[in-house]
Amino acid sequence: MRSMQGHGMAQAGGTGASLADFIWKNAEDLWGDFKHTDFGKIILPFTLLRRLECVLEPTRDAVREATAQYKDSGIDLDLILRQITRYPFYNVSQYTLDTLGDGKTRQNLQDYIVQFSDNARVIFEQFDIENTLVRLDKANVLFRICRNFAGIDLHPDVVPDRVMSNLYEHLIRRFGAEVNEGAEDFMTPRDVVHLATTLLLDPDDALFEANPGLIRTLYDPTCGTGGFLSDAMDHVANYGNRTRVPPVLVPYGQELEPETHAVCLTGMLLRQLPTDPGRDLSRNIKLGSTLSNDQFAGERFHYCLSNPPFGKKWEKDAAAVNKEHREKGYYGRFGPGLPRINDGSMLFLLHLASKLERREKGGGRAAIVLSGSPLFNGGAGSGESEIRRWLLEQDLVDAIIALPTEIFFRTGIGTYLWILSNKKPGNRRNHVQLINATSLWSPMRNEGNKRRRVSEDQITQIAGIYAEGGDHELSRMLDYRRFGYRRIKVLRPLRMTLQVSDATLAKLREEKAWLALTDEQRAAWEAALTAHHDCIRAFEWAAAFAALTAERNPIIGKVGKSFVKALINALGVRDPAGEVVRAADGTVMADPELTDYENVPLGELPQDYLAREVLPHVPDAWIDASFCDDKDGEPGRVGFEINFNRYFYKYQPPRPLAEIDAELKAVEAEIAALLGEVTQ
Repeated sequence: MRSMQGHGMAQAGGTGASLADFIWKNAEDLWGDFKHTDFGKIILPFTLLRRLECVLEPTRDAVREATAQYKDSGIDLDLILRQITRYPFYNVSQYTLDTLGDGKTRQNLQDYIVQFSDNARVIFEQFDIENTLVRLDKANVLFRICRNFAGIDLHPDVVPDRVMSNLYEHLIRRFGAEVNEGAEDFMTPRDVVHLATTLLLDPDDALFEANPGLIRTLYDPTCGTGGFLSDAMDHVANYGNRTRVPPVLVPYGQELEPETHAVCLTGMLLRQLPTDPGRDLSRNIKLGSTLSNDQFAGERFHYCLSNPPFGKKWEKDAAAVNKEHREKGYYGRFGPGLPRINDGSMLFLLHLASKLERREKGGGRAAIVLSGSPLFNGGAGSGESEIRRWLLEQDLVDAIIALPTEIFFRTGIGTYLWILSNKKPGNRRNHVQLINATSLWSPMRNEGNKRRRVSEDQITQIAGIYAEGGDHELSRMLDYRRFGYRRIKVLRPLRMTLQVSDATLAKLREEKAWLALTDEQRAAWEAALTAHHDCIRAFEWAAAFAALTAERNPIIGKVGKSFVKALINALGVRDPAGEVVRAADGTVMADPELTDYENVPLGELPQDYLAREVLPHVPDAWIDASFCDDKDGEPGRVGFEINFNRYFYKYQPPRPLAEIDAELKAVEAEIAALLGEVTQ
């Protein structure tokens, strides 16, 4: 492959997609020596390396001179070099990608990477760069790859942060497609990122306007490549102008996958806070599982953003999560309940709720992208329902926006954007706004399963609907109790008659009390029961019959309660016209086969619901008072579900029968004509 020098500058100013395609051409040099599934592990770290190199290029000579001058002076060289680069990282190597030479390329490149400051060197360690360089060297392509990347200008003045971020994500999506893995699972499309950021931050416009330079914290527990963090920081930067200092968002994040964590680290290394340009923001980006290893335990934030994996099992985190739930309860993150093991997205809902800044300190807001299952999975009393219940009763759910389908890279399913807040304004308290934005999309060229995008105008439209609140075609402002119900257990009496038949006698012969009798006693009972064959008796008949039979036949002896119970068990037959069966204390016994459940809307008395909806059909029904809610102790278990269709459903009347009939006749005529052509 020919060198890319000279051609890199022309390409670098393009979009993330075109630049990714350009960089991906390095794969041509890897074919034959490497599996295509390894290409990404080579190309991405070289892209990051070249980006860092381009950023440091203007101060490279000054750093080398300062290193030579102060390395043995005892002065804090780290502090000096950061001041020179004006970034929180540096490299003191004598090499660049362009000067490694073709003799000891691997050794020189290893030295080059080692000479980065610790916070930058860790990026390449997460790609296991040492082994990669050895493999490239053995294949005799290392020098060529280094020269290829040396010819690409990735300086921020040429390739802005937004384009570079797009580049990373395009490359990662390409890697995911190559190996058929879920690399795109953590990739949030830019339009979704911008919509979430807008809805999260716009309500605080007045706060930002009134407090120039206001410092706030921002957190993403599933930060991926850092798209949410970067977009939110860019968003508030737009508040600034020549006369006003913009607000500042200090980013914090945690990521599970080392490679994407490394990309986020790179992005944060290159970002600077206007109020503290030397601050190393990469130190706030942690590696590990948020659910089982929260590296910001006990910390809270003004803003939170997250796009956790859809429908991902949490079994790997189960031990730690269950322990926290069991030992800490509501003092931990998962006090309200735990969802089923096959979908951990609601754990992230609870996690974000625990990360909101306390109300007395100004409160916090969060935006999280979820699939539809957290809206309705799990019945009353389940972990999912209890999580919804707690979030709603704590008045933490501000809005839920139904997004268009086919706007994500790897799935076309319906998704929802939840807005959490513990600082709702008065007109929104104890209410949840549902926004149906499923129709607000624009077509685009396919990128995997992504066929649609939410345009800037549509983002503005959705933000306007959210800010306005109220009820109209695309919005419903609902009291949170509208989502709740009480699941009551409805019982009906057991009605039975006693019937002596071949079938019931066969059952009697299997009863323990019968088997305990002597042969003579069994024969006596058989004779007595035969006299009542095919007769239907009242339920109370068993005790009287047993007493009378024992009195008349001394062989039988004393009849105990166990034998009477055996008679009832064997001869008893459910009969809607039979007598109500009562226990020894006189209470009516319920028929378990007739047990039913009803969902009573919260706010309505269960007895009123029973009288209106049940008793007109089954007058003998009653509510099981022992089937109670664990929290309030009232009959029936409380459940919550959020059914979007219920609030936005539009009735479509069926077409007139004449119109349907005319269409059918037309189809019949067409079929007849086709058959006529075949038979001719």
